[in-house]
Amino acid sequence: MMHLVYLTLLSPLHTGGTTQEGNLLGIARESHTRLPYIPSSTIRGRLRASVEDQDQKLELFGNEIADGEQLTQGSIWIGDGSLLWIPVPSLSHSVVWISCPLLIKRWIRILGQEEKPQIPPEYSTNLANDNKPIYLKDAILKGNLKPWQDWEKYIKGSDINHVIVLPDQHCATLIQMSLWRQVKIKLDEHKTVEGGFRYEEAIPPDTLMYFPWGVTAQANGDREKACEKFTELLQHSNILQIGGQESLGRGFVQVTIADNQEGESDNQGGEL
Repeated sequence: MMHLVYLTLLSPLHTGGTTQEGNLLGIARESHTRLPYIPSSTIRGRLRASVEDQDQKLELFGNEIADGEQLTQGSIWIGDGSLLWIPVPSLSHSVVWISCPLLIKRWIRILGQEEKPQIPPEYSTNLANDNKPIYLKDAILKGNLKPWQDWEKYIKGSDINHVIVLPDQHCATLIQMSLWRQVKIKLDEHKTVEGGFRYEEAIPPDTLMYFPWGVTAQANGDREKACEKFTELLQHSNILQIGGQESLGRGFVQVTIADNQEGESDNQGGEL
């Protein structure tokens, strides 16, 4: 059985990509959609580092790759972090969170609840009754907006209030336009710029993401125990820092544990 954990970004988050174009340092992207994501290894490594008890660390996550040691699998597997809602600036509504059928369908597939929500039609929004256009960066949406009554079922562990479901291709374009570009410079001993400017991409704060997790075959007959231990770890990890640059306040996320059986969320625990 898959479980879900929601991540609400409290600050810009950068996870290193595999390519660099000119002076732009990109972020990790899915190869088939080119959408940003958080690699499972990044999430796993951060959670693993928060466990002080070495026996529990080995039990949940296995050992690290080291010379002379056989790699052992832990009792918990962790999936990649995926986008669900991402904020974009709006001249008409300040901030609007966007998603698309592709992202919502992916999320629905791994929900554990029996009665899963339906995929909303394109241009479904809780702003249709405002009787005014929605301005999203260079886009103006009006006329074909569809009222969305049960939109709150699709918002988990977040204070999102203005939402709209865009076609996949339009959503992907706006996501790319909404990524943060952080300027990086290096100063020499004379306080002058050395080597020019460098730009680094980041997923913006207030984005809602999630990652799935479950129990591996390594747990054998202790699957419930392994699940309980990992849940306790998540409950004590209410705030995580992912992707480096902690000294700059980057990569902080709020963790919300989903109740897969009832489709609700439980936000518990204290800071690390």
